[in-house]
Amino acid sequence: MMLDISGSLLALTALLAYVNRKFIGLPPMIGVMGIALLLSAALLLMEALGFGMLRNMEASILKSINFSEVLMQGMLSVLLFAGAMHVDLSELKAYRWQVAALAVLGTTASMLIVGFGLWFLFPLAGMALPLSYCLLFGALIAPTDPIAVTGILKSAGAPESLEIVISGESLFNDGVGIVLFSLAAGMIGSDSAPSLSHGAALLLREAGGGIALGLVTGYAAYVLLKTLDSYHEEVLITLAAVIGGYALANRMHVSGPLAMVVVGLIIGNHGRQRAMSDQTRRSVDMFWELLDSIFNAALFVLIGLEAILISFTRERMLVGLGVIMLTLAARWLTIGVPIALLRQHAGLPQGAWQVLTWGGLRGGISVALALSLPAGTERDIVVTMTYIVVVFSILVQGLSIGRVVRRLVPCDK
Repeated sequence: MMLDISGSLLALTALLAYVNRKFIGLPPMIGVMGIALLLSAALLLMEALGFGMLRNMEASILKSINFSEVLMQGMLSVLLFAGAMHVDLSELKAYRWQVAALAVLGTTASMLIVGFGLWFLFPLAGMALPLSYCLLFGALIAPTDPIAVTGILKSAGAPESLEIVISGESLFNDGVGIVLFSLAAGMIGSDSAPSLSHGAALLLREAGGGIALGLVTGYAAYVLLKTLDSYHEEVLITLAAVIGGYALANRMHVSGPLAMVVVGLIIGNHGRQRAMSDQTRRSVDMFWELLDSIFNAALFVLIGLEAILISFTRERMLVGLGVIMLTLAARWLTIGVPIALLRQHAGLPQGAWQVLTWGGLRGGISVALALSLPAGTERDIVVTMTYIVVVFSILVQGLSIGRVVRRLVPCDK
C-alpha cells in the first residue's frame, strides 16, 4: 500500500513540476504547491456539483498518509541537513550572535505575541480556543522556512550577509520552535504553565542534547570520510549520518532538527574541504541537491493536496485573515524592529528589516506540528489557521519577496 502511495505521489509531483517549469515558471516549490491547491479546489467544486468520487478517492489516500510522521520522521532530516550543508561556517560565525538572537529570542517572543494575541482575538470573533492551544499555535507558526526564500534571494542578488542571516535563523529556529511546541503541548490538560526551571531543563536537554549529538555524529562521519577516497561509500556515509543520526536523536529524546543542522555544517564545511576529493565533492553535492529537490517538491505537493481535508468555514476564514496580520505583526515586532534599530551594529544592509520581516515564510514544519495534535475541535481550528497562514506566506510573501529585495536592498549585482 505504501509503495503504491509513494509511487503515486512521486508521479504526481513530477507531473506538477513539469507543468510548472514548462508553462507557468514560478519558483519550483511555490509552483507545485499552487497547482496542487488548484487541484484540491477543483475537486471540491466537482463535489459541490455532485461529482464527489475523485474528491473522496483523494481524501481516502491522504488519510492513509500520516503527514506529520512523514515530514517529522522522514523528510525533515534530509531537508535540514541539505540546507545546512551549503552554509559557509566561517561566514555564519561572523553573524553567530545575530542568528542566535533571532532564532532563540525572536522565536520565543513571536510565540508569546501570537499565542496571547490569538487568545484575545478569538472571543472578538465569537470563537473560543484555550490558552494552551493558542500558545501551541504560536509555537508551531513561529519557525520560518528557508526553502523557498533562499533561492529567491539568490536570484535577486541579495547581499551574502542577508542570505546568511535568513538561512541561519531558519535552520536553527526550526529546532527551537519544536522545543517550544513541546513545552506548550505540556499545558494541554493542565491548569498551569510549565515552570521556568522545567522549561529551562527541557530546552537544555532537547536543544543542548541535539547540538551535542550533532557534533559527535558529524565528527564521526568526518573521520570516516577522511580515511576514504571513494565517492560511492562517502555518499553512503553522509546518508547514514543523516538517517541514523536523526533516528538516534528521536530515541534519545533530543532535538533531531538541531542535530541535523550541526551535522550538515560539519560535513558541508570541514568534510567538503578536508575529507573529500573533487570527484567526491561533486558527487555528494549532486546527490544531496537532487534529494533535497525531490523531497521539497513532494512536501509542497502534499501541503497543497492536504488542503482538501481542512474545514474552511466562513468564520474561520475571517479569523484567519486576522491571524495573518497577527503573525506579520509579531514578525515585525520581534525581528523587524530590533534589526531596524541595530542594523549597523548587526552588519546588515539597508532594507534588511523589511526583507527579514516579509521573508519569514512558514511551511511544512508548521503544518506537520498542527496535524500532530490530538483530534478534536481545537485541533481543527489550529490546523485551519495554520493552513491559512502557510498558504498566504508561500503564495503571497514568497512570490513578492524577490521584488522587495530588489527594491529596498542594495544588491551585489
